Amino acid sequence: MGYCSMGGGWRNWVLVFWVLRVMAVGVGEGVGANWGTQATHPLPPDTVVKLLKENGIEKVKLFDADGEILRALRGSGLEVMVGIPNDMLYPLATSVAAAEKWVEKNVSSHVSSNSVNIRYVAVGNEPFLSAYNGTFLATTFPALQNVQAALIKAGLGSKVKVTIPLNADVYGSSTEKPSTGDFRQDIRDLMLRIVKFLNDNGAPFTVNIYPFISLFNDPNFPADYAFFDGYSNPINDNGKTYTNVFDANHDTLVWALQKNGFPNMSIIVGEIGWPTDGDINANVKYAQRFNQGFMTHILGEKGTPMRPGPVNAYLFSLIDEDAKSIKPGNFERHWGLFNFDGTPKYNLSLGHTNSAGQVLVPTNDVHYLPQRWCVMASTASLENPHIADSVGYACSHADCTSLGYGTSCGDLDSRGNISYAFNSYYQENNQMASACKFPGLSVITNTNPSTSTCKFKVMIQTASPAANYRNSATPHPQNMVLVVFISLFSFACFI
Repeated sequence: MGYCSMGGGWRNWVLVFWVLRVMAVGVGEGVGANWGTQATHPLPPDTVVKLLKENGIEKVKLFDADGEILRALRGSGLEVMVGIPNDMLYPLATSVAAAEKWVEKNVSSHVSSNSVNIRYVAVGNEPFLSAYNGTFLATTFPALQNVQAALIKAGLGSKVKVTIPLNADVYGSSTEKPSTGDFRQDIRDLMLRIVKFLNDNGAPFTVNIYPFISLFNDPNFPADYAFFDGYSNPINDNGKTYTNVFDANHDTLVWALQKNGFPNMSIIVGEIGWPTDGDINANVKYAQRFNQGFMTHILGEKGTPMRPGPVNAYLFSLIDEDAKSIKPGNFERHWGLFNFDGTPKYNLSLGHTNSAGQVLVPTNDVHYLPQRWCVMASTASLENPHIADSVGYACSHADCTSLGYGTSCGDLDSRGNISYAFNSYYQENNQMASACKFPGLSVITNTNPSTSTCKFKVMIQTASPAANYRNSATPHPQNMVLVVFISLFSFACFI
C-alpha cells in the first residue's frame, strides 16, 4: 500500500510517492474493502467477515494469505484478493517450485476444500516505490510470471488472475493534462513488459490513488480539487473536463496505457480513501466528505472522462491499524471506515439498503477490557524530571498519533497529553498493573478522562491477550535510552 500525490505543484502531473497501505472497493458491481491486520488488538477474523457481510461489502483485499483469515472466509461468498508481501518476491522469482508450493498452500487448498472465492493474487505491494531504491525491480516481474504459471498448472488460470498493486507514481505527466501521461521513464521498459504480460493473461492493472496525499504534500494544493464537490477551476484537456484529482489521476494512467498499445486494459483502483486523524487535514468531516463523494461518484457509474461507466475500486481501509508504521505520517494508523473495535466513525452510504438504513453497521461481537484508565496522578508535578522519558517511552511502544496540532486530541492540556500517552501504553498492554507504573507520575482510575473530541481508549479483549503485549515490562527511566529523541520531541509537542 502506498501514497501518491501531485508533486512539484498541483498542476504538475508528476506523481509523488510515499509507502504502504491496505483496503479495497470491488471489481464489477458491489463494494470491497482492504482488510489490514497490523493491529495490537485485532478483531477475530470471523467477526470481521460478519462485519463485511452486514455492511454489504462483497469483496475483500488482503495483504497476505493468512490461513486463519482465509478459513474465516470460506463459504462467505465474498470475492477475495490474496496478497504476496514484497519480502517474498525473491524466492518466488527464483524458483518455479516455490511459486507452485505457495499457490497450493495459499490458493488451491482454500478454493477446493474451503470454498473461498479467491479471484486475484496481488504479487507484491507497491514494489516500485522510490523509497525502496530499486530493491524489487529485478524480482517483481519474474515472481509475477512464476505465480501465473503455478496458477495455470493448478488449473486455476482462468479463475484466478494475477496483478500487482502499484502506486500511482509509476506514471505521470510533465503538464497539467492527463493526455500527456506516460509511464515513469526510469521503469518504462519494465512497466511495458509487465503490462503486456497482464494484458495477455486477461489480468487487470491495479493502482492505488490517494488524493489526501496531494493535499498533505503540497500546501498550495487546492483542497476542493481533492474532493468530488465544488471545485471551481476545472482542467480542460482537449474538451474533457476534470473537476477532481481522482479523475485526472486515473485518466493519466488511461492515457499511458492507450499510447503504449493497451487502450482497453481493465483497471482496478486497489486503494483509495481518507484518514480521520493524525494530521490537520485528516479528520472525520473530510473523510466522510471524500468517501461519500467517491461512492456517489462510482455508484452513479459516471466513471471518468476517459473511462465512462463503472469504476472498479477498493476503499482504504476497513479498520484502523494501531501498529502500522508512521514513517509517512501519523495519519497512517487512521484510514479505517471503522474504529479498532468495529464501530463506524461516521455515516456512509455504500449504495445498498441494510439494517441501519444505508449507513455503516457496527459489529456487536466485541468484548472490552474493564472500564479503567491509566492517567497522570493529580499529585504529580509537571516539573517531574521523568516526564519526558516516560511520555517518550509510552508513545514509542504504543499509539500516540491522535496527539498533536490539528488532531482529535489537540484540545488536551499538558496533563491531558501525558495521561493520553500513559493510557495508550496501558491499554495496549492489556491493562497490566505494571504498565501503569511510571515513576511517581501515574495512577489507575475508573473515571473516563475522554473529552468531547478526544477518546481515551479501552482496548478490546482478544482470543490470546498475551500475543498482543508489545512490552509488558514495568516502565523505568533507565530502560528508556532508545527513545531519548522521541521523548524530547513528544514532550515538547504535547505540553
